[in-house]
Amino acid sequence: MTDTKPFVALCPETLPQRLGGLAALIEKLGEDLGSWRVKEVGDGNLNLVFIVEGERGKVIVKQALPYVRLVGESWPLPLKRSYFEYHALMRQSDRDPGMVPEIFHFDVDQAIIVMEFLSPHIILRRALIEGQRLPRIGRDLGLFAARTLFRGSDLAMTARERKQDLALFSDNVELCDITENLVFSDPYFEASLNRHTSPQLDGIVAELRADRDLKVEAQKLKHLFTTKAETLLHGDLHTGSVMVTMDETRVIDPEFAFYGPIAFDVGMMIANFWMSYFSQAGHEQNGNREAMRDYLLNVIETIWATFCEEFSDLWRSERNGILYQRSLFEDRGDLLGAEQALDHVLHEIWTDMLGFAGVEIHRRILGLAHNADFETIADLDLRARCERKALKLGRHLAVNRRHIHSLAEINSLAKRLEKETVI
Repeated sequence: MTDTKPFVALCPETLPQRLGGLAALIEKLGEDLGSWRVKEVGDGNLNLVFIVEGERGKVIVKQALPYVRLVGESWPLPLKRSYFEYHALMRQSDRDPGMVPEIFHFDVDQAIIVMEFLSPHIILRRALIEGQRLPRIGRDLGLFAARTLFRGSDLAMTARERKQDLALFSDNVELCDITENLVFSDPYFEASLNRHTSPQLDGIVAELRADRDLKVEAQKLKHLFTTKAETLLHGDLHTGSVMVTMDETRVIDPEFAFYGPIAFDVGMMIANFWMSYFSQAGHEQNGNREAMRDYLLNVIETIWATFCEEFSDLWRSERNGILYQRSLFEDRGDLLGAEQALDHVLHEIWTDMLGFAGVEIHRRILGLAHNADFETIADLDLRARCERKALKLGRHLAVNRRHIHSLAEINSLAKRLEKETVI
């Protein structure tokens, strides 16, 4: 990757002229550049995002900036992250067709990806805040996780292909650094970019930062994240990186993609449903959300059950890589040996997944990047009550993950926490 032309950030006024010569855009929007309407819609932490509409249709134009948009130019960030996002989207499209937006154009020098405009999709997090009970998301997300994580690993890929891919994504250093610090370390001490609902949470925040067992477990999980290069991860899989309708689920924004533990994506995603669960008390202005809470816990169970079922099916049908070779098991008539190995792998994923879920809950309440689930609760006392319950569950998951046997056990605890009025 070499810069052959100076980087210039897009804006609504300049976008038609700068991109109007692209055949892919003309095909989707029409030849009359003067009729193109450009609206900036990016509300994320890192990038510029535009909806571009022409006489024939709409597209999304996403451009990386040379800094963290949430913070500003004081936090520089390389443009190459769009290169990793593009390659991750292409692999995810191949491994679970139809689950990511179609890519129409990629400009490596200007860090621009032109992709399918998803409509009438909305961000999943927004749908959950509004109390929408979408029937497909549990199964769709479970299948996506199993298919992309299994098929991006040494369980399925050839050794050469997988190692070449590992080398490619290993250069996504700066975004890995964000995860390594913002998820696993910063929430547990007085890092400069941290923030929390204060003074309401000051007491529990002090407790968590003085909790030796919690901090040791968080660092063990960080150790796993940095060293366990099992598969190509989405790297930032949460309810803000999923777009939905009642009939369809699509996953976006994999710019944090790199090789890490299979359990990481699953834990990050499920954690966001637990946070949504605890936030529901702050969104009951138009009625009781008890049915929504039950729905969210059911989605968590569906994601995990679907993940295990699909991962197991792929293990039995597509396990052609260098790990747990068929030549050692099925080809020798040892079907039970292959099943024993599968049970071991799934149990390890389960344990790691719970830990990653715990620290994800903590970083979204104590660190830099927060969730709208809690942030849109205007009453700070009510917000803090919701957040405190989530923090307690997060601590339990991270510290006690080796002794937790089922989601039913965790969800029962979540229900008890939710009913407590003084915690």
